[in-house]
Amino acid sequence: MARYNLKLCSTDFSSRDYYINIRKAMLAGYFMQVAHMERTGHYLTVKDNQVVHLHPSNCLDHKPDWVIYNEYVLTSRNFIRTVTDVRGVCEAKRVLERLYKKREREKEESRNRNHKVKSTL
Repeated sequence: MARYNLKLCSTDFSSRDYYINIRKAMLAGYFMQVAHMERTGHYLTVKDNQVVHLHPSNCLDHKPDWVIYNEYVLTSRNFIRTVTDVRGVCEAKRVLERLYKKREREKEESRNRNHKVKSTL
């Protein structure tokens, strides 16, 4: 930061936004490693729609709607490890939900196009 003459600024530890800002920073860095809880109870990665499960070693005591993860572990099941709940970052959740819904619409449109092509053959 000093090399580029950028001011170092940090939220005061006693601020209620301290942990929210940490989550925002993590989300900015890991925006390609986001997963969303499906109605069926499993997670789906936003990037490539892979069904994944929370790794048993995670420290979360609940299954949040949105998580960011550090590792994708392939075993007999696909796991995401080192996960963080995205709670408290309402704007980020809205952005991610819009992205997720957009991808769902695109998948549906693609299926419809493929169906039309197959029916004309």
